[in-house]
Amino acid sequence: MTATVFIDGEAGTTGLEIRDKLAAVEGIALKSLPAERRKDAEAKAKLFAEVDLVILCLPDEAAKDTAKAIEALGDKAPRVIDASSAHRVAPGWIYGFPELNAGQGAAIAKARKVSNPGCHATGAIALIAPLTAAGLIGRETPVSIGSVSGYSGGGKSMIEAFESGRAPSFELYGLTLEHKHMPEIARYSGLKLRPIFVPSVGNFRQGMIVSVPLHLDALPGKPSGGDLRAALAAHYDGSRYVKVASAAESAGALRLEPESLNGTNDMLIHVYENAELRQVMLAAKFDNLGKGASGAAVQNLQLMLGV
Repeated sequence: MTATVFIDGEAGTTGLEIRDKLAAVEGIALKSLPAERRKDAEAKAKLFAEVDLVILCLPDEAAKDTAKAIEALGDKAPRVIDASSAHRVAPGWIYGFPELNAGQGAAIAKARKVSNPGCHATGAIALIAPLTAAGLIGRETPVSIGSVSGYSGGGKSMIEAFESGRAPSFELYGLTLEHKHMPEIARYSGLKLRPIFVPSVGNFRQGMIVSVPLHLDALPGKPSGGDLRAALAAHYDGSRYVKVASAAESAGALRLEPESLNGTNDMLIHVYENAELRQVMLAAKFDNLGKGASGAAVQNLQLMLGV
């Protein structure tokens, strides 16, 4: 049986990526509106009532308004995946990171409303949440998170600035320490003490690395890097998309670039350890437009629609 899907905001970066990825998924029929009617509320409401699932690739306020319009359809309302940051910690929405815990994939499969994670948050939560759940990072442990992303994650204006040569080669941002991904990191990482998060953007189109440095002697039980790696490997055992590098693989990759997983929904996690100094660096590499955006949306769609 074919499921029908409408991407609201299909002309944006994430919408276009989702559309391209869904072209390769069997059992999906994409519905669309003519360009001149994409902001026509009446036309959209009519289409919402005719499809099985809607993916929102809209600015936050528009996503909130559209979600309300969909909910107002009652029994005719389609299921929803929101790719914006509008509903990531909102009541009634399921967080769309299937690898979060053993039951998250099943919860997504049953959900009427799923909120896609942010790209930076995806990496941070992937590194931290399994270790807090295992008791290897204390919930009150001070944690700092660094992240560098390709410029495609910043939308049309940032893309144009970098591709026209007006943007710098690299820049930190979110320096008020109030980045929009922080609420979901705080909610789903398992930490009670709010972490410090400083994102950055580099002069490359897509790909990203999220990193978390830790003092091993500041953690409960003073674990080794091997203990952290084993806990992460156990958490992601059997995962289709998230893999944990072995100690030998990480030792052979002492430089880490952000682009080799571009075009995939994969994530590779490394645990780099200096045993003598009792320090580790956790690192997650993935495509900010893949596992960090459109790839995650398609993964969630496949769970929800069973395709």
